[in-house]
Formats: sequence, C-alpha cells, structure tokens
Amino acid sequence: MALTAGIVGLPNVGKSTLFNAITQAGAESANYPFCTIDPNVGIVEVPDERLQKLTELVQPKKTVPTAFEFTDIAGIVKGASKGEGLGNKFLSHIRQVDAICHVVRAFADDNITHVSGKVDPVSDIETINLELILADLETVEKRLTRVSKLAKQKDKEAVAEFDILTKLKDAFEAGKPARSVEFTDEQQKLVKQLHLLTAKPVLYVANVSEDEVADQDGNEYVQQIRDFASGENAEVIIICAKIESEIAELEGEEKQMFLEELGIKESGLDQLIKASYSLLGLATYFTAGEQEVRAWTFKKGMKAPECAGIIHTDFERGFIRAETVAYDDLLAVGSMSAAKEAGKVRLEGKDYEVKDGDVIHFRFNV
Repeated sequence: MALTAGIVGLPNVGKSTLFNAITQAGAESANYPFCTIDPNVGIVEVPDERLQKLTELVQPKKTVPTAFEFTDIAGIVKGASKGEGLGNKFLSHIRQVDAICHVVRAFADDNITHVSGKVDPVSDIETINLELILADLETVEKRLTRVSKLAKQKDKEAVAEFDILTKLKDAFEAGKPARSVEFTDEQQKLVKQLHLLTAKPVLYVANVSEDEVADQDGNEYVQQIRDFASGENAEVIIICAKIESEIAELEGEEKQMFLEELGIKESGLDQLIKASYSLLGLATYFTAGEQEVRAWTFKKGMKAPECAGIIHTDFERGFIRAETVAYDDLLAVGSMSAAKEAGKVRLEGKDYEVKDGDVIHFRFNV
C-alpha cells in the first residue's frame, strides 16, 4: 500500500529535525524492493508487538514488518497559494500525499527565531490552513465557471455538481476546510475527483522542548493546539523533535532505557506512525510460515482477494480462498495446527472483509 503522510509546517518549527529522525530510524530499504526512495521520502517500520509474538511462535528464517512513508513537504510562507517562496512546490507535493502531519511549534527559545516574531501555534496553523483554503477556492471557482453554464441548461449532473461546488465555495470563503463540509457518499465521490488540499485528513504534531516532553499538560501552547484540533475532531501528538533524533540512533534495550529515563513509554515517532496509520484507515494482516513471518498493510474494508493482491497480482487474479485465523486465537492455542484442531481456522471466500490482525494463508491458482 503506497500511502504516504506529508509533513508540513512553517520555518523553524522542527519539521526538518523530525524528518531527519524519521530518516535515521528508517526501515531497511532492501526489504522493500518495489519502493523508489526519493530524497524527500522517509520509510519507517510500523511498530507492532504482534509481529514479534508471531515470530516467537513460528520461529521463521526472517521477519519483515510493514512500512509507512512520510514525505517532507517543501517549506511554506504566507502567500504560498500565489506562488510566494516555494509555494508552488509546496502545493504540488501536498497534492500527492494522502494525509497531512502538521508540525506546530510549542516551545519558546530565544535562540531559534520564529517566522512571525513570536510563538503563536494557532496563528501558525491558520497561516498554513489559509493558504490551502485559498488554493482550493481557486480550484473550485475555475470549476464553477465551467459547470454553471451547463447547470443553467438544466443538465442534471451539472446541477448536482454546481450545488456541491457552491457549498464548498461558501465554506472556503468562511475560512473552513473541505473536510469540515458534510456530503453524502455519492457527493463525496465527486469531491474526491477535485483533489482538494483541505479534504485531506490532518494530524497535528506539537513540538515541545526537551524539558516538557514528560509534562505535556503544563504547556500552554499544547493546550492551544488541542483546543483548535478539537474543533476539527483532529488528533494531537506531542513530540520533542530534538529528542526523537537522539532516540532514532538507539536500538533495543538502550532505546527502552532512554525512554524510561525521560519518563515516557513510547517514542513520539512510534506514536506518530501509529496515528498516521490510523488516520488513513489502515490496518495490518499477517502471513506466517517457516520461511517468513510478515506484516502487510491494507485499507480497512478491503476484501480477501484485494488483500491477496497486495502480496502479488497473481494471488488476486487466481484467488480461491483465504485460510484465516484471528491473531488472538492463534496466540491462545500456540500453533497453526492447534488452531485447526480447535476449529479456529476459517475458510473465507471472495466476499470476506479482512480484519486487522488476521493471520492468512491465501490459496490461489493461475
């Protein structure tokens, strides 16, 4: 699943530091032969303790986690929607990602200048949001000009599209993003075709100082970001980009000891990966055999043949059935053979909707 989250933010908010941490903690590229790694793309493993448990159970020759992509989006300044600074590059990059991780500065430091002269997280968020809204408004207005002529001629499809575009235009002029506008499932299909920047789901990343990473509630800037995000039903992840770059260089017990010293259970990067994964409606299924235990990313709601196609197109084309057992059931009985004896292994057909945590063996014939 080649889905990616784009990291955006104003200058000096910690965006580059965070992306460098992602790159340092990157997945071994040799495990992902179909990935072309661009300079601005970081591939990281999705943390999942279930994979380790399955490895202990099956004892395979190798274990391969699933991965997730983050794209470092070009910096943005006020006026980006009109091409100011690297505005055009920013907008073209953000069109290509599936979700937005918006890094917001939530720390005061006289040695690190702020582009606006003072730390004001809500103002920072609104600056970027406004540029995206203005770009989307331009897209919708151009489309309206074409569609309105047909709508006046009582063309049924044009009338329906005109209503959707008008609703979006009103929202943009009120400073609201496309994702805040409610549409029916049928209308949403048309909205999707517009490729609007503000229709993408957003996760806010509050970048705090080293002193505040274990005491987030005492940070007034974090609270301001949370208050703003709650109005959009968006999630907020708290990180310290500087610490993340240090954690990225550590492994195993050394990493765990460092986290314990900081008073945190999980690195901010791991939280960010999981939250981004969830934001895009992604889930994980597993394949487990003597040769390999592997995690695979799929979109929630996908049917068994589609999930089989993630491994290889032949699997989907020649799909027969999916021998499936839930992760918890397999772990409870201790082996695949025991799961079969206990009646926990199910034979699922083409209409089966794969669940997060399914351990699957696909049967196919081509």
